[in-house]
Amino acid sequence: MRVLVVAAPLIGHVFPLVPLARALRAAGHEVLFATGGDGLRVTGVEVRDVAPGFRFAGVAARTALRHPLLVRDELAGTAGTRMVGHLFGAVNDRIVDRVERTARQWRPDRIVYEPLAAAGAVVAARLGVPGVLHENSLYDGPALLAATRMRGRPELAAPAAVIRIAPASVAGRGTHLPMRFVPYSGDEPLPEDLAGPLRRPRILVSRSTVPQPGPDRMMARVAEAARDVDADVVLVRPNVRRLPAGVRAVGWVPIPAALAAGAVIVHHGGAGTTLTALRAGVPQLIVRGAGDRRHNAELVAARGAGLAADERDVTPALLNRLITDPVLSFAAREVAAEMAAMPPPEHLVEAIRQTG
Repeated sequence: MRVLVVAAPLIGHVFPLVPLARALRAAGHEVLFATGGDGLRVTGVEVRDVAPGFRFAGVAARTALRHPLLVRDELAGTAGTRMVGHLFGAVNDRIVDRVERTARQWRPDRIVYEPLAAAGAVVAARLGVPGVLHENSLYDGPALLAATRMRGRPELAAPAAVIRIAPASVAGRGTHLPMRFVPYSGDEPLPEDLAGPLRRPRILVSRSTVPQPGPDRMMARVAEAARDVDADVVLVRPNVRRLPAGVRAVGWVPIPAALAAGAVIVHHGGAGTTLTALRAGVPQLIVRGAGDRRHNAELVAARGAGLAADERDVTPALLNRLITDPVLSFAAREVAAEMAAMPPPEHLVEAIRQTG
């Protein structure tokens, strides 16, 4: 079986699809990724660039100019799927012809695509190939797919199956095929100073891999609050220059391995980081903001597995609660156990083979 995997040309959209792709390859099937941008960093699978020269910031700026009334809601994280539908409609307009060309040349038997890669559903319809929608966030996948507003509104093939990776106790939903979320953030090793035993609590602080609209002061707020917190605070790819005592900076690190080593996390609320922290069973503080950040923060806080706060409300007291509250830790471990009980990616291979 030949499986074409289609993802928007952004690393955060590609990485959640890698475990299933690797499971397909391990079972003897051929896999080709169609993506672009920083998504090309994925390793261990064949990748085709369907978005040469792609720059997300330019697409976002042009979309904002065309839909100015939605920008304010998007900045507050209250636009739902309206702005993301226009934004990723433009992204898919950019890639759909190359995805189709790749598919016609490579002749896949199945097309797996994520919710904001509607080009995958378009090409599945044009080629008559069964498509599988692989959710990669805490949003309902079919709803995100339906919201994507491509030019001319081309036909989207209804997915033959929908794979859900979000735990039901956090995101709900019913009859989709559940699959265990397997964190993936590349194959780089964890630096030794983050892998050793903890002498005191460690707070990892991670920001989005995608530029956010408006000023992003999350790391600055955490660094300021950390002056009065007895913890090792580590900023990943920081966007602040002056760091107080007890706060240090690192470059790109594998977040799953850092959390497995005992860190808790403060982050931007992207789906990949949110799910990774849930899978690790560690408390998380999500700073509300644009796009899906508010949505993800509120879901995690409602489940009790983490905290949600605005930038201005990041205080020493909040950071101390993150590292000391046993109720948060207990709920986070409950969700981790729930996710561990979901079928692993290799158990979905046969279901994909049987779609059609």
